[in-house]
Amino acid sequence: SRTDKVDEFMEKLDHPFKAEVQFVRDIIKGVNKDIVEEIKWKAPSFSYNGEYLVTFNLWEEKRIHLVFHNPMISKVKSNILEGEYKDRRMAYFTDMKDIKTKRPALEKALKDLIKLQKKENL
Repeated sequence: SRTDKVDEFMEKLDHPFKAEVQFVRDIIKGVNKDIVEEIKWKAPSFSYNGEYLVTFNLWEEKRIHLVFHNPMISKVKSNILEGEYKDRRMAYFTDMKDIKTKRPALEKALKDLIKLQKKENL
């Protein structure tokens, strides 16, 4: 399965924030049982109903960097989403404490994005 492939990837991952990446991965998967994960851009990536939601940027090693690359993300209002790009936003986490603090906002941003996707596909 794709999750098995991501598990294998995570086992081999050499990254200063490996534990934090795993924690964020678990948060994302916990938002909705229909979120699917795979490896994209040499990092865990998540989609819902065939549409990408978010992918880790693991090239950055000074913090945890998520790229929300979905055309609907610009309609999601959240204080953790940064950037004014047409079809993407970024979210950053500095450490485990920061992740725990921002967790409700991350979960809400993902739920709001999924709701927008559902409306779009009606």
